[in-house]
Amino acid sequence: MKIFMIGSTGLLGASSADELIKRGHEVTSIALPNIPKGAYLNPDLKITYGNYLELNDDEIRANLNGCEGIVFAAGVDERVEFKKPVYESYEKYNIKSLERILKIAKEEKIKKVVVLGSYFAYFAKKYPKMKLCDRHPYIRSRIEQENLALSYGGDGMEVVVLELPYIFGIQKGRKPVWTVILEQILKMKDNTYYPRGGTTMVTVKQVAQCVAGAIENSTGTMSCPVGWYNMTWKELLGIVHEAIGMKNRKVITIPKFLYKLYSFKIIKEYQKKEVEPGLNPYYLGDIMYKNLFIEPDIIKNVLKVEEDNIKQAIIDSFKLSMEALKNDKKFVGMKAE
Repeated sequence: MKIFMIGSTGLLGASSADELIKRGHEVTSIALPNIPKGAYLNPDLKITYGNYLELNDDEIRANLNGCEGIVFAAGVDERVEFKKPVYESYEKYNIKSLERILKIAKEEKIKKVVVLGSYFAYFAKKYPKMKLCDRHPYIRSRIEQENLALSYGGDGMEVVVLELPYIFGIQKGRKPVWTVILEQILKMKDNTYYPRGGTTMVTVKQVAQCVAGAIENSTGTMSCPVGWYNMTWKELLGIVHEAIGMKNRKVITIPKFLYKLYSFKIIKEYQKKEVEPGLNPYYLGDIMYKNLFIEPDIIKNVLKVEEDNIKQAIIDSFKLSMEALKNDKKFVGMKAE
């Protein structure tokens, strides 16, 4: 199958493109030119460097010529900072940009569309009493993105939204998302103080298998919760400590009220920078103190994802994070454009 991918040079896009090509698919793409030094890109990946947001409709149609599938691996997450109201920026990059692509894809009779979304959308639906969409602009944007994508399914086009969780794995030269957590740990003197919750997680390799599985298997239009390994923060941090040479460091669980008190300091820091966070620091405590676990049934049985070495992926991610903190200028970070 010929597949057009938006965002083929990022951590997830590059790995997904590689997996698709290895399975015999042809992948063409458009991606921003800020390629990390040393990053591996499959030599058979056909890339046009540029900003897809700047293409007109005819240029997008030209990119879809002969294609049967699309993978949307673009957009931004909560790490990218924007001025208030932050939702307008998420709407621009995660919703309106996708709507334009889907509209043209429908007209061009594309058969398969895979959208890389967020597991926050899954939990917003699962736990409505938490009011995640009302309290967190980023989560609201992911739900809106998902609803939009699924609305285009039918009449010969299948749309699969992958609700992606914490993802571990590396791309040489790209700054891992985990530098934020690493900086928090290094600022603490003797122990690591953290909430009492947990999360589900997968490796980059497993995300690539999810993308390929969604393209190859007849799933119908669906949102797919992605998860495999479920760990408490304490379990995860134990592996992190090992990765950064602090194997004997203790993880101390802090009460929720202290976490919420600390959130006021974070809020003031955002206000000082004149940006609005995608995840409200005060209500983030409600998320961090919950076990956001997902069993692998769907991705294992439907998308045919396989077991991987999550511990090694975590270790690799934090070792690279240490390098990034020591020499930030050598690494490419996440950008909106």
